[in-house]
Amino acid sequence: MFKTFLIKYGEIGIKGKNRYLFEQALVDQINFALSRVEGNFHTWREQGRIYIDAEGLYDFDETVEALQRVFGIVGICPVMKVEDHGLEELGNEVIDYLAEVYQMEGKTFKVMTRRARKSYPVESMEVNAYLGGRILDAFPGASVDVHHPELMIHVEIREKIYIYSKIIPGPGGMPVGTNGKAMLLLSGGIDSPVAGYMISKRGVTLEATYFHAPPYTSERAKQKVVDLARLVARYSGPIRLHVVNFTDIQLYIYDQCPHDELTIIMRRYMMKIAEHFAGEDHCHALVTGESIGQVASQTMQSLAATNEVCTMPVFRPLIAFDKQDIVDIAEKIGTYETSIQPYEDCCTIFVAKHPVTKPNLNAIKRSEQKLTEKIDELVKTAIETTEVLEIQ
Repeated sequence: MFKTFLIKYGEIGIKGKNRYLFEQALVDQINFALSRVEGNFHTWREQGRIYIDAEGLYDFDETVEALQRVFGIVGICPVMKVEDHGLEELGNEVIDYLAEVYQMEGKTFKVMTRRARKSYPVESMEVNAYLGGRILDAFPGASVDVHHPELMIHVEIREKIYIYSKIIPGPGGMPVGTNGKAMLLLSGGIDSPVAGYMISKRGVTLEATYFHAPPYTSERAKQKVVDLARLVARYSGPIRLHVVNFTDIQLYIYDQCPHDELTIIMRRYMMKIAEHFAGEDHCHALVTGESIGQVASQTMQSLAATNEVCTMPVFRPLIAFDKQDIVDIAEKIGTYETSIQPYEDCCTIFVAKHPVTKPNLNAIKRSEQKLTEKIDELVKTAIETTEVLEIQ
């Protein structure tokens, strides 16, 4: 029945003179999402509205599911688009629409008309009253409730007339690509994929770096991270994933440095390497899945110690989230079941039994002096041998 969708957006509407840039970015993201759906679609803009016309056969559920992964959309409205043949014919169309879509017996409703075409000869309130009367006549069991209706019937009068009553929620946020690019430190855990989703929701394009430690971590652990990147990419768009062989660096740190400082020192070198790739690929920030106090490496002092090696800002979108908050989002976006698969990454393999929770930065730097003989060469080799995967 539905051949047209009205797309509602949120924050874009307050962007002033630059709004058209954000609208176009949203159109581009919609087109990209629908390019993977069977069917032919035409996306277009008109007076603060974005519409999608479906031409020929298409899968309604698959189309809605794809649109629900496009950041910037707050509502997806399947609409019936009709020609303007006068008020009486509009009443007939509304009644036909309701008869096909709803069981009106006992249902309360309200009609809300928006007359964007001011040349239309009837005022919005008159249209509301007329259509309400026609609906009451056609469906005797229905009744009007202007305060808390079960069914809100929207009528938008433009060059054509659009009738809709259902608003399917979208993910909100800003269109990807409108707020720069960032490098996500991606692991196989629950947190970092959610952090990637959250930062991408603000319009940020994602790249990612994963630290692999063969033979201590398996190829299945690497595939798990690739799978997570692919799940995040359903929302963020394509992700360039850098797979860094971190084994020799970790073993060297393990041999040379105090074991209670292992996590912090390894983390500092991960940040340095991720920032190297971020600079090469014109990213503006690093992104991690850290949350204050969740583990020893995420105390205020530990976060400050890892930040110290970075020149780029480090964004932590989950910084104040409880673990359950993070799990809830992971389940919503479909990453949780993959994240809990029992394939450990390098962060868990080389963790100290009693890690320092309040590291002293000067002490950390003194420990790192023990690495000067080989660390630069090991980092250089890790960078040069990094595998880059294009995740769709």
